[in-house]
Amino acid sequence: MSTPAIPNPAAPPADARERLLEAAEALIYAGGIHATGVDAIVRAAGAARKSFYTWFESKDALVAAALSRRDERWMRWFIAGTLARGRTPQARLIGMFDVLREWFASAGFHGCAFLNAAGETASPDDPVRVVARDHKARLLDFVREQTHAWAREAGVDSRVASRVARQWLILIDGAIGVALVSGEADAALDARAAARLLLEASAPDSRNPTDSRAPSRRAAQRKEKDHE
Repeated sequence: MSTPAIPNPAAPPADARERLLEAAEALIYAGGIHATGVDAIVRAAGAARKSFYTWFESKDALVAAALSRRDERWMRWFIAGTLARGRTPQARLIGMFDVLREWFASAGFHGCAFLNAAGETASPDDPVRVVARDHKARLLDFVREQTHAWAREAGVDSRVASRVARQWLILIDGAIGVALVSGEADAALDARAAARLLLEASAPDSRNPTDSRAPSRRAAQRKEKDHE
């Protein structure tokens, strides 16, 4: 997912509010909130400063609105990419990291806009932090849908599925952070390998439960301990 192009003032005119949001999102994602002034956003939007105050009461309000706009687009992109990766829940879960790798390899990748923005805000009640928190909640909800679908197929308890979803989100955000700092798109592949191990560790014993000759995992562990 590349960074949106900064609006060209010579291009056909668009709604001033949308141009301001597009410019704010692009500039802030590339350079950060504190490093981006209102004047720079107004210039990039090809708008008059008066139009900024017509639509937004402050820079913070503009930033929060721009991030909300990005949240909608990013989630649509990620969900569509994930669903296209496979027909089974497990294939879709693993495929999330292939979707991320494509993003990491793009020229406009600057990490997670929401983690970046949250890192620049001190108060948990800051509107920008609230948008970032809501974005992660939406992402977790989507991941949870997939882990619960996987759990139903694999015979895994729903509580385990919820735990796997939270751990999956950590793998996603961890991959994003490593890719940003290292510049290595293959951080997504490392996270994918860890994700496979997580599913394997969370699934029940693969042996046929109806075969009475196959000892349970716990019984096997006890037997091994008895022979130590």
